[in-house]
Amino acid sequence: MVIICNSSRRALITMEKLRSLGFDPSLFTGVITSGELMHQYLQRRDDAWFASLGRSCIHMTWSDRDAISLEELGLQVVENVEEADFILAHGTEALGLSTGAALPMNLDELEKILHQCAAKEIPMVVANPDFVTVETRALLVMPGTLAATYEKLGGEVKWMGKPHKIIYKSAMEMAAVDASDCITVGDSLHHDIKGANAAKIASAFITGGIRATELGLMSRPEPGTGRDEHFEPWRPETPLSVW
Repeated sequence: MVIICNSSRRALITMEKLRSLGFDPSLFTGVITSGELMHQYLQRRDDAWFASLGRSCIHMTWSDRDAISLEELGLQVVENVEEADFILAHGTEALGLSTGAALPMNLDELEKILHQCAAKEIPMVVANPDFVTVETRALLVMPGTLAATYEKLGGEVKWMGKPHKIIYKSAMEMAAVDASDCITVGDSLHHDIKGANAAKIASAFITGGIRATELGLMSRPEPGTGRDEHFEPWRPETPLSVW
């Protein structure tokens, strides 16, 4: 079993979180996260798209959930858009500073920066393609929302996790199996099920996750503190009727 996770954090941290939740790590072949993929591609730069990126970035990160380290990537975090070569989207709560600290920001403030970046036509790498996550029965806005907004502004986005084939390919390589030998289990139609379809992998849909409210299985969750009413798109996924 391989855990495929749209997390901005590296695989080792996700494995440790599983351990803290009571899971035995020996049950899993491994973990591949969107953040781990992003780290590897930025570090190796053996892919043409990543090789063309500069080293200066606007870093959108976490505040309450702890900022994410950029060690070993050779990047320079800048606060002035005019000095940036690209945007690195790890989180939705803060702007990374050149000192290594993080300045808390709301979605309004981050969107203003996205407008500036779009005007400069610099690309974005998003380390977590999820739009929202369920956290203590609340929906918390995730970096995929920033990325979708940036695309609406005309910006170029490199999506590193589900539903894109790259993360499924890495998982199958880790387990040394082909698509015909796999099944994907998840609660997101847009990320888990759509991604499995794209990778030609069978899938099982969990109804008790982020779709539970729409399926009438739980009361509507309260929005998390990261949500602003007018910031689009905040909704988790495409309406069920599309699928």
